[in-house]
Amino acid sequence: MNRTTLSLIAGTTALAAVTGFAALSAPDAPGTDTAAKAAAQLPVERTSLLCPAPSTSDLAETSYTSFTPVTKGTGSGGKAELREADEESADGEDKGTGKDGGKSGDNRPVKPVLTPKEPGKPVTGDSSGGDAPALVGTADGRFAPGWTVQETTEVAAGTGRGLQGVNCTAPDTDFWFPGASTDADRTDYVHLTNPDDSAAVVDIELYGKDGALKSEVGEGITVPPHSSEPVLLPTLTGERQTNLTVHVNVRSGRVGAAVQALDDKLGGDWLAASTDPSGSLVLPGIPKDATSVRLVALTPGDADADLKVRLASPSGPITPAGHETVHVKGGMTTAVDLGDVTRGEAGSLVLTPTDRSVPVVAALRVVRGKGDKQETAFIPATRPVGTRATSADNSGKGSTLSLTAPGAAATVKVTASAGSEGGTPVSKTYTIKAGTTQDIEPPAPGGLKGTYALTVETVSGGPVYGARTLTASEDGVPAFTVQTLPDDRGTVAVPEADVDLSVLQK
Repeated sequence: MNRTTLSLIAGTTALAAVTGFAALSAPDAPGTDTAAKAAAQLPVERTSLLCPAPSTSDLAETSYTSFTPVTKGTGSGGKAELREADEESADGEDKGTGKDGGKSGDNRPVKPVLTPKEPGKPVTGDSSGGDAPALVGTADGRFAPGWTVQETTEVAAGTGRGLQGVNCTAPDTDFWFPGASTDADRTDYVHLTNPDDSAAVVDIELYGKDGALKSEVGEGITVPPHSSEPVLLPTLTGERQTNLTVHVNVRSGRVGAAVQALDDKLGGDWLAASTDPSGSLVLPGIPKDATSVRLVALTPGDADADLKVRLASPSGPITPAGHETVHVKGGMTTAVDLGDVTRGEAGSLVLTPTDRSVPVVAALRVVRGKGDKQETAFIPATRPVGTRATSADNSGKGSTLSLTAPGAAATVKVTASAGSEGGTPVSKTYTIKAGTTQDIEPPAPGGLKGTYALTVETVSGGPVYGARTLTASEDGVPAFTVQTLPDDRGTVAVPEADVDLSVLQK
């Protein structure tokens, strides 16, 4: 994906907001080193998140959790807010959802509006039924750096029954989703949400086992301003394929995108986008009791990719028997069934090139349970934790934090926030050995009431990748959902100016 980046103007604004002026450095004296000064990492000033419509099931129960970690240097101002995607028209007029000013015909509010009061404490909201809309959120000031929103839905019965979870994502222009399907048992939607005042134009491309699928219907899809469009994959092609890669390419504007993958027999979950195409990928946090794991991969170009397959286990790297390597043909989706690859232990899949590096996208479809008591979740390839990453909507039970250090050993600090209804933060430090994955029962806040957030910060060592698994029991079905923990990109690098600009203010 082409991640949204701050412009120079935005970076200067962030600097001005933190320091009160653009820069205060005098020119170098003669004879001194005039090399560019190191860039300062300063908090971002504004961020946006988009949450897809959670479900069409009348049995759906959805919770939302909004959280911003405390960040130094942000000042005291700002706010964060989530609103319905179609609540605001292009001219800023509040449309609401009906004549009663934002309520349905039975006078029941149909949207949760989350407005946190302070960083460091989660705020929750909920909705029920199948009419909950997509949400558009913005945060600025002290609420912007690291802002995280989790959408979690429980569906008691029917297609996609079980636990479905997704991190609300920033708008972007390019998304890859390996692991989608148009199989007869699957009902997969691509949810497109446009936060802006002008329409977005989107192309949806599908890649199967033999290459690109022909589809004129997927070209030039218009997403109106401040609205969300769910696109059913079988309407884009007449071909039934078990394993597909979906490419969302935005011609004009920007959108948030996520795939909702619902199975008649195996439950369902959200499929988040894979990280940018890369020669090496990490897919962290395979549950230790997974009964079936399927790797789905695609190289977007014409060149083939040959990848080494390794499982980072608690004791070190393991080569799955019979799956030492995988060959991915250019432009074709490849699927490999790895079975119960973790064999009762924590694990993360690590893909590296056998020879030359070819960019690849990948995701895992993970199944827990047996017979008619099975449930599905997805783990896309992800970016490392980096400086800091956060997962919201954790409870005292049912949360597992999985961390892997595929290269060098690393030390991380894990902080459990205050609870949404009370509790005091707790931090704990962990060391992850090189080439291993460690499942952690996360620390819980003292006197916890409500839900809490987990923030992971890299202290030292090599890159760390992470995922958080939520579990629940639904009539004997081992319901679960997995969210990865990429760096929250809560800071931006702003070079120090070599000229004193404060004189311009006089």
